[in-house]
Amino acid sequence: MRYLPLTDQDRAQMLGVIGAADIDALFCDAPREALLDGLVDLPRHAGELEVRRALESLAARNRPAGAGPFFCGAGAYRHHIPSSVDHLIQRSEFLTSYTPYQPEISQGTLQALYEFQTQVCGLTGMDVANASLYDGSNAAAEGVMMAARITGRHKAVLSGGLHPHYAQTIQTLAKAAGIEVFAQPLAFDAEGAVADAIDGETACVVVQTPNIFGTATDITAIAEAAHAAGALLICVTTEVLSLALLKSPGEMGADIVAAEGASLAGPLNFGGPYLGLFAANQTFLRQMPGRLCGQTVDADGKRGFVLTLSTREQHIRREKATSNVCTNSGLVALAFTMHLTLLGQTGLHDLAALNHAKARRLARAMAAVRGVEVLTPRFFNEIAVRLPRPAAPVVEALAQDGILAGVPVSRLAPGFDGVLLMAATETSTEADIETVAQAIAGALS
Repeated sequence: MRYLPLTDQDRAQMLGVIGAADIDALFCDAPREALLDGLVDLPRHAGELEVRRALESLAARNRPAGAGPFFCGAGAYRHHIPSSVDHLIQRSEFLTSYTPYQPEISQGTLQALYEFQTQVCGLTGMDVANASLYDGSNAAAEGVMMAARITGRHKAVLSGGLHPHYAQTIQTLAKAAGIEVFAQPLAFDAEGAVADAIDGETACVVVQTPNIFGTATDITAIAEAAHAAGALLICVTTEVLSLALLKSPGEMGADIVAAEGASLAGPLNFGGPYLGLFAANQTFLRQMPGRLCGQTVDADGKRGFVLTLSTREQHIRREKATSNVCTNSGLVALAFTMHLTLLGQTGLHDLAALNHAKARRLARAMAAVRGVEVLTPRFFNEIAVRLPRPAAPVVEALAQDGILAGVPVSRLAPGFDGVLLMAATETSTEADIETVAQAIAGALS
């Protein structure tokens, strides 16, 4: 018999205290179509050996990114992570460390987070950065809520070049915060439309560069338009490595930067873990969400590190806190910092340049395929191509031959059936590029 500690009377009493009629009322905010009417479609029970066999058979259907030519991107990019990074983060003092509330025994953790913040500031061109958030989409949503607090306005304009998953995350959190979101339709050339949508009620404008189609854009004009209307500009970047080669968001006038840092922190690993980067201008320091590590001196004048401005956090200010974020992606942030430290400034720039060179080679190869059009005019390591037929079946067919050709945009938004996103990184070989181009040509013939 299952151990159920609560009686029907206990449940009724708790429901009465919170004012809910029944258990179902607790799920009133969940879409009806997301709720199950019955049990999950799984076997009722089985022995450990049987369960293990079933799960292993499911896992065997997955195809790791390194198992063959791989050109998927769309916010998750395959990069080479040095073995030394994985070796170092496996050390017990890193792997098991938790929230550094006691600085006197957490100096190593605090210093690592301080160095991480410094690196994020250097990459983004911003004044201050926090000690990480959960992922890039979460960071973007936090930026929108932060902009609403700063401006006192409750309208956010999302560019049509923003990753749809980021837009959905923003809409989810903004709804609960009472912020009205105007998400423009997905578009290749979204910059002019987003600037025209800014008005006196706008708290912030969210733009992405390189955008969802891989286009690298100078957002200076959008920043100027936002500032002229009293709004803030939030710049989103899903491929953090691009910041090593392109003009930084800070140089282009961004007020807040939200980025995904997993590219430099670890392998794709079937969906995680990810790493949210968040940076802003010094003026907005007290409104930033999440942890912030600061440098100080101890009673003997020696350099030391502490968590600072903790009054912004929910464990102190409860519902008046700047955010409900109460922890950080500490181990992933540490891996990010280790990797950047091993690369150094020159190595990071060379790695970014190599990525761009690989993408240029991919673009040339795809442009040579009959019927294929390269749609991205300025790119870092990702391009969008238009096929003369729906992209999804082509991708599925190539996957059966061990080639992961990219991400059909139709998986992200309707109306782009023939558009395929393809990313090339330092892991893409010349043979891989030739193979995917020939395979797509064969599938289209």
